Amino acid sequence: MRSKDAISVVSSILVFPLFIFFKLLSSVSDTNSVFASHAQFLSLFPGKIGSYLRNSFYRMTMTRCEPEVVISFATLFSQQDTEIGSGTYIGPQCNIGSCSIGKDCLLGSGVHVLSGKNQHAIDDLDTPIREQGGKITKVKIGDDCWIGNGAVVMADIGSKTVVAAGAVVVNPVGDKVIVAGNPAVVIKNRVVDASPSAT
Repeated sequence: MRSKDAISVVSSILVFPLFIFFKLLSSVSDTNSVFASHAQFLSLFPGKIGSYLRNSFYRMTMTRCEPEVVISFATLFSQQDTEIGSGTYIGPQCNIGSCSIGKDCLLGSGVHVLSGKNQHAIDDLDTPIREQGGKITKVKIGDDCWIGNGAVVMADIGSKTVVAAGAVVVNPVGDKVIVAGNPAVVIKNRVVDASPSAT
């Protein structure tokens, strides 16, 4: 057995009581609230050990979380209906809502993936925004994407796309492009503009 596999087995054993506690609380309370509180607790464990513990727990509780996923320190998840593909790295201090992240993606530090852009209704001026409700949308991020530090993602992103640091994605983005700005717009096509040496 490889050392990584052995560590994964040990971390799964360690978080199993937490998983049982999660299941018990979920049976009497809102599952996403319970999930988010467990995510907050697990986010505090530093280093590789913390990443292994988080990966083991999320493999048991998320819609899908592959074994070869790195989830860094202080990264929070708010929705159980989250999918993370193999080989994906999520940097520290990210905040992730309901989404499907493809394989081999890189998310820099402080990336926010919101559960769509309609989480809060704002139409009724006579009702506080916090009481108006909203709509949770599952955002999809394709395979092999790179999302730079501090980016905010509220809409789908195609495969092999790069989102510049600090960009705010409010509209769907296609495959193989580079986007930047607020709101994010395409600044380069990775296929058309790629140099011969880069292909």
